[in-house]
Amino acid sequence: MSIGKVKKVVLAYSGGLDTSVTIQWLKENYGCEVVAFVADVGQGAEINPLREKALKSGASEVYIKDLREEFVSDFVYPMLRASAVYEGTYLLGTSIARPLIGKAHMDVVKETGADAVSHGATGKGNDQVRFELAYYAIDPTIKVIAPWRIWDMKGREDLIRYAKKHGIHVPVSKKKPYSCDRNLFHLSFEGGILEDPWKAPPEDMFVLTVSPEEAPDKATTITIDFERGDAVAVNNKGGTPAEILTRLNRFGGRNGIGRVDMVESRYVGMKSRGVYETPGGEILHVARRAMESLTMDREVMKVRDSLISRYSEIVYNGYWYSPEREAIQALVDEATSSVSGRVRLKLYKGTITVLGRKSEKTLFHPEFATFEKDTVYDQKDAGGFIKVNALRLQILGLNTRDKGK
Repeated sequence: MSIGKVKKVVLAYSGGLDTSVTIQWLKENYGCEVVAFVADVGQGAEINPLREKALKSGASEVYIKDLREEFVSDFVYPMLRASAVYEGTYLLGTSIARPLIGKAHMDVVKETGADAVSHGATGKGNDQVRFELAYYAIDPTIKVIAPWRIWDMKGREDLIRYAKKHGIHVPVSKKKPYSCDRNLFHLSFEGGILEDPWKAPPEDMFVLTVSPEEAPDKATTITIDFERGDAVAVNNKGGTPAEILTRLNRFGGRNGIGRVDMVESRYVGMKSRGVYETPGGEILHVARRAMESLTMDREVMKVRDSLISRYSEIVYNGYWYSPEREAIQALVDEATSSVSGRVRLKLYKGTITVLGRKSEKTLFHPEFATFEKDTVYDQKDAGGFIKVNALRLQILGLNTRDKGK
């Protein structure tokens, strides 16, 4: 589809083969200036060489935005309050970064006066949807160039040939025959050797976590403090959301926590196999559920939990900026406003065990729950309660009995 003349395009740049080739391809096919945009959402040291690499690949400017704090406070934490887990397994580590990257991408468009955006997502994956839904939500008139849906290059070998033809230096290695995506919340792997769901991932693939077998033989005990649904301290030490997540990643990683291997349903329709490391995220998920069990009203929790699947799909499919996500988020934030207190956890060889929880907002009162003698609960009342609730079952039973005669 033609988008007309383009003067300046901002490219979401990762430094890999795809986006390095894309800079030259955009200049060649659109005759435009290309600005490279790098979103730092916690990739670590891999950010350092990207400015020089992008300039050598033909970018006129390079914008590197440090989004780590915003990523955790405004995206990861709200998602955790919703207890979001996609298809019962995936903590949405890649998905939740995309709307923030899209938003920051559009900020660079505004700063540079560009008239188009571009990304390296393929026409088979979820990221093309996530990025472009964010772009259009922020600027409905933005021009979007998705090279993988346009160019005649079909795969990695074609890209390598194009790079060599145009003198683009891209280090190509067969040591890592899979793709990976990292942020402060998780690290994902897919493709290549992982496309056979019967084959176990190689141990040397993992970066953030040791294998449970190699984790320490002595358990690690930690405490996490929550305020209004968000973690605010670890082992009595406060910090920013990004600092707390970083600390928990270290605790989880060295205890073999946070590995997931799943086959998931992509939004575009196909199944794909993904392997994930989410050490701090898994700890936070377990700890929050423990804190919620003490402080959330039963019926309120039921309402929030009934929305977990829907909310997770919204995030996975890229609708972060949709009115339905914002409406659910408002309910979730109100529902979890009482989730404050401390949780004590044991981390041991890939497992997380809740050792204790306490809160000034606790709904657990021993004088009501005790099996010993009490003065606040008349056990005789339970008989009437049961009879009233059994009425519909009794009527059903009578009908069934009469039909059987």
